Amino acid sequence: MKKRELLTAILAALSISGVALAADNTGQPGGITGKPNPLKNVYFGEQHMHTQNSFDAWTVGVRGTWAEAYEFALGKPSKLSTTGEKMQRKTPYDFVAITDHSEYYGVFKNMGDPKNPLAKSDFAKRLASSNPKEVQQAAIDIISTTLTGIPIKEFVDPKLLMNNWQDFIKVADKYNDPGKFTTLYAYEWTSIPNGQNMHRNVFFKDKPAALPFSAFDSIQPEDLWTYLKIQRDQGIDVFAIPHNGNVSNGLMYAPTKMNGDPIDARYARRQMEFEPLTEIHQTKGNSEAHPLLSPNDEFAKFEQFPNLISLDHPGQVTNSYIRQGLVMGMKLESDVGYNPYKMGIVAGADVHSGYSGNEEWDWKGAHGTSDDTPKNRLSSTPNASGEAGYVVSSAGTTAVWATENTREGIWNAMRSKETYGTTGTMIRLRFFGGWNYPSDLVKDKEFVKQAYEYGVPMGQDLPQKPSAAKAPTFAVWALKDPNSGNLDRVQIIKGWSNKKTAYPEEKIYDIAWSDNRKIDSRTGKLPPVGNTVDVKTATYRNSIGDNLLSTVWTDPDFDPTMKAVYYVRVLEIPTPRWSTYDSARNNLPLPTDVPATIQERAYSSPIWYTPEIMKTAKE
Repeated sequence: MKKRELLTAILAALSISGVALAADNTGQPGGITGKPNPLKNVYFGEQHMHTQNSFDAWTVGVRGTWAEAYEFALGKPSKLSTTGEKMQRKTPYDFVAITDHSEYYGVFKNMGDPKNPLAKSDFAKRLASSNPKEVQQAAIDIISTTLTGIPIKEFVDPKLLMNNWQDFIKVADKYNDPGKFTTLYAYEWTSIPNGQNMHRNVFFKDKPAALPFSAFDSIQPEDLWTYLKIQRDQGIDVFAIPHNGNVSNGLMYAPTKMNGDPIDARYARRQMEFEPLTEIHQTKGNSEAHPLLSPNDEFAKFEQFPNLISLDHPGQVTNSYIRQGLVMGMKLESDVGYNPYKMGIVAGADVHSGYSGNEEWDWKGAHGTSDDTPKNRLSSTPNASGEAGYVVSSAGTTAVWATENTREGIWNAMRSKETYGTTGTMIRLRFFGGWNYPSDLVKDKEFVKQAYEYGVPMGQDLPQKPSAAKAPTFAVWALKDPNSGNLDRVQIIKGWSNKKTAYPEEKIYDIAWSDNRKIDSRTGKLPPVGNTVDVKTATYRNSIGDNLLSTVWTDPDFDPTMKAVYYVRVLEIPTPRWSTYDSARNNLPLPTDVPATIQERAYSSPIWYTPEIMKTAKE
């Protein structure tokens, strides 16, 4: 690729880089008492979005502020900054992390302010030009500095960036309302060597750092972790979350470092310490699995983002997807003593339009002026993501099981990995693992209390195996989103590494399903749930599927000598995809190369099993 083409590609790449129901002791919807709940409540929120303070969002016309992003998340009437279109969430969020890029943090907004000295800079004048080509070239010239690692000095003045960061903290504090709505201190570190996405979002508990770490400081994850270690040594609790590994070109979950050297014990230990979670879904597609890696999974081909961001070719599939990464992590643990990919699951938006658009039926685009109208979104012309607008997914959602809706409560839940990610739907999901759960546990009125007492929640290691136990048991409970489709099925995905070949292995188990279907004895597959979607009107009927699915499942193929990892996937019945809503409402042609319907889903954080002999050897 020529230099100018690469600069253009990186510019485009970086342009896209309410109160939920609580839960009582049964895990079912209930009231919030105002006191910490030791059995946890579920809270839904956003852990990845951008406002005008991200330089790439500014270049695509976005002028949405931090305050406006919080107002929208709270369910208040809002407007899309680029068009003025009215919008309002049907279900408010419980928490939000705005993650503007640390590179040139807030500087483009400063250049757009006539009262700011930066407005007189050459770049500010070029960006304000009435000539679109001049504006694009100015933006390319600025973005090119992320390739060289040599920023424009006046745009990275520490005092300037610190002032912008402090402005964000003030707004976040203003909207933080303990017990009702939580605003997290966060930003995005934007490492993207040769178009390979290695971004991380950085989260602070209750005390932020003085200044964010940026890719101008370093593009190496190890250096980011050193920054995080320095913050912790100063009493600042912090961690990072890698996101959308599907466009990392095989770097995100590889057995090697970014420079190609094998991962060693120190590297694995530090990643395990500083990166407890990873992002499974966002607007640039789904990172759970890929058909080439999971050919026996009929649901693996889901919201695929075909190429690297804004490049006209696909990246490497191997080591870009979480399911394979979970197994790779266990292999690395056997080799070097630590599992760098022992991560829980979250999901998010990565929307660069100043709002959190997880609701499929009300999608407003993700890339400012390039996809802020139905016509632009359904166009085959590549937008700021490098793909036709209709390829882009609507946003995902993060759910956490926390004792309370406060910064400490949400942060602690994320740090302990008691989280799950969804493709936008607000399914309620519980997942526990143990050795002696009774078969009727999920029907007990004290289900959650007993599940915690005799086992572990999602995100943890199974307790020591009792000598009499033959296999682990898992308790799963899933309740539909009141504003979305009924539930089709619940699956457990198991991963392990073949002891002879070290090749990642997996098996998918349907463990609970709706409508009295039976698994086909010949294929071993559960028949499809059906489809009630009327594509022409973008409507569907909840006449199939169930409101609630729950069960206790025992692994029938358990090998006590082999490491294993388990996670839950919950699928809804088919509902209209956002592109189908846009087409039906605006009498626009329906795209033929993306599905007209979507089966929204939720993914739990995993539960891991390690043979006791391996634990002893490690100790």
